[in-house]
Amino acid sequence: MRKITDAMASHAFFAGSFDPFTLGHLDLVRRSLALFGRVTVGVAHDPAKRGHFSVIERIELARASLAGLSGVAVVEVAGLAVAGARAAGADVLVRGVRSGTDFDYEIAMARTNRDLSGLDTVLLVPEGEYAHVSSTLVRQIAAHGGDASRFVPPPVAAALARKESRP
Repeated sequence: MRKITDAMASHAFFAGSFDPFTLGHLDLVRRSLALFGRVTVGVAHDPAKRGHFSVIERIELARASLAGLSGVAVVEVAGLAVAGARAAGADVLVRGVRSGTDFDYEIAMARTNRDLSGLDTVLLVPEGEYAHVSSTLVRQIAAHGGDASRFVPPPVAAALARKESRP
């Protein structure tokens, strides 16, 4: 796969809650790396939401899941994704689109982000084997005692097992 030239974007920012980080997220980071050379994963912190994992746990799990990939950083995003992207020095935002519903939402968000920051958004479609995987699905499987390990990297599977085995 060819990389975007130096005259174009070379650092992508991929923001999300990543609660938890899935194999679909990993797929998008790998493909973003092939396109842009550098990717910063921004783990969103929304104090109004109580996540399955804390923001610190999500950052640690993303880092563990991405270990060994050169050119990837993981940071916390406490505010707008575009502010996180600017702070990281990114040239472009990357988002995943699994369905038409995702597409409609992401188009509106991409336009808003461009209005706010001037940054464009690249929408990537996940590999077919990950097209149905979402963090919500993974949390539901784990919460009901199911094995979600086929949908998440090994560090996340271990963390889910530990969390769900607690009394």
